[in-house]
Amino acid sequence: MLWAGATIAAAAFQVGRNALQRGMMSRTGPWGATLVRFLFGLPFSLVFVAVAFAFAPDAAPRFGTAFWWPALTGALAQVLATAALLLAMHYAGFAIGTALQQSSVPLAAIAGLLVFGDNLSPLGWSGVALTTLGLAILVWPRRTAGAERPVLGVTLGVVSGLLFGFALNAFRHAGLRLEPEHPFFAAVTSVAIVQAVQAGVLILYLLWRDRPALAAVIAGWRESLGAGLFGALASSGWFFALNLAPAAAVRALGVVEMPIAALAGHRLFREGLSFRQMLGVLIVTVGVAMTAGF
Repeated sequence: MLWAGATIAAAAFQVGRNALQRGMMSRTGPWGATLVRFLFGLPFSLVFVAVAFAFAPDAAPRFGTAFWWPALTGALAQVLATAALLLAMHYAGFAIGTALQQSSVPLAAIAGLLVFGDNLSPLGWSGVALTTLGLAILVWPRRTAGAERPVLGVTLGVVSGLLFGFALNAFRHAGLRLEPEHPFFAAVTSVAIVQAVQAGVLILYLLWRDRPALAAVIAGWRESLGAGLFGALASSGWFFALNLAPAAAVRALGVVEMPIAALAGHRLFREGLSFRQMLGVLIVTVGVAMTAGF
């Protein structure tokens, strides 16, 4: 059950990172806030790699095509998913954006089955169906405090779930191909490699399209370091769990982030939820709990 502990820790760190990133969007824009996650998380990820290697000196990573194609496609999907999630939180609210991100549960299950051959038990697939029902209830949320354009926010939230669902499956298989005998080393090494690629691509993009956003990211380096640390811890937890269990089950247990996000949205951004939205969140919670019993 190591995957369960890693997943719960990753979900908690992810909420903290998302809150810090959302707070930076007014200065850096969505792409600048997305860069923060990868650029300032990279130094911490490299430290984690050094520690993991110290405990697994016989690790022999294999950087073949079987590693690079899922790692790079997953990296691109995660960048786009992060930007979509931040915009969803801006337009629909922090808690609703986080809840809609759970669309990655059924989408990860479907992508895992079709692309990578991962399958779930009947209980797991029942949980996927229930999760989908709960997400449908959230599809047209009423306007709440902190929500500017809820329909656009919902659309972006589902898009982020689709992309995160693909990325989770891709990262799982990248880690398994890199070093199957040492899952923690494979996890943190994959994180560092993927973050280096993502940070490099985003820096080049901002240098080309939005230099003020890049300058704002650098100027706010103290806040960015906090988001980077939380991001590196969250990513390492997700990757480690994904090396031990199917992506849909990992993402399902990660639903623990939803009540944390609801509390954070209320305390930090003065957001509230309607009864219908709370019902949708509850149904999603039950559905992902069932999926976790893959």
